[in-house]
Amino acid sequence: MFDAFWDETLHAARQTPPLLSVQRLTTPLPLFDTADVTFAGFGGAPIRAWYTRPAGVTADLPAVVEFVGYGRGRGLPIERLTWPAAGYAHLLMDTRGQGDLYGNGGDTPDPHRGRGTGGSRPTTDGILDPRDYYYRRLITDAVRAVDAVRALPGVDAARVTAAGNSQGGGLALAVAGLVPDLFALLTSAPFLCDIQRGLELSRLAPYAEIAQYLAVHRDSHEQIHRTLSYMDGVEFARRATAPAHFGVGGRDPVCPPETARAAFDAYGGTDKTLQVYPYNGHEGGEALHTMRQLDWLAKLSK
Repeated sequence: MFDAFWDETLHAARQTPPLLSVQRLTTPLPLFDTADVTFAGFGGAPIRAWYTRPAGVTADLPAVVEFVGYGRGRGLPIERLTWPAAGYAHLLMDTRGQGDLYGNGGDTPDPHRGRGTGGSRPTTDGILDPRDYYYRRLITDAVRAVDAVRALPGVDAARVTAAGNSQGGGLALAVAGLVPDLFALLTSAPFLCDIQRGLELSRLAPYAEIAQYLAVHRDSHEQIHRTLSYMDGVEFARRATAPAHFGVGGRDPVCPPETARAAFDAYGGTDKTLQVYPYNGHEGGEALHTMRQLDWLAKLSK
């Protein structure tokens, strides 16, 4: 059921060519070339992204597709420059219907919002049916972001890495399970892994939003857990084979480390690394972890 659900979903999404528009930008940072990209996500909806690469480099580069955390949008084009500064092409996907909790906002509405039954938050929108659920749309967007970056000029399509933290880490993990020829995975504190356990352990949003909905809609427990089973990172991990680098904070109250560990243990690829920061919370290893990711991916790319 899980495989058939996602095969059908992605087959429908891929009936539309990925790239809709690419508009080059002028920014105050002359060391980078930046473009405002729009690609077709779930339902053909336009999804915005920043595409950034080292200025003046014409060769095809390995690419990192990055997904952002819960409540954040893509922000401004000068914000996330680590990967292009390290010599990668970088696509930063906006998050449909999010961007108002922190950061510098987003530019992608969700035209499908509220069409199904469920609550008002992204975590509960459409939650009574997996076909209506918000994360079906967002995970599809993430897969289509990989399709889009492979269609962009200057990208080595065989060397595309999915990366993210928290919600973004969960999206990157889902991509690894749905894109069989992904080059690598970088996932930190991934959300939506071993979801039932996450609901039991975490008292903070985003899991708390689902728990609050369950507390009111008591008779919908089985329906909701059926929906969530199609979005669980442990199931995506079982399908994934790309080399993977996981990161987790040992005292993370938002995405409990036990849930990330479940995804790591289930991960189908044999080349996998788990970096644990025992005394850190949801922030994990911060810049130290980024340095370790850079080093790991550079060695893998040689």
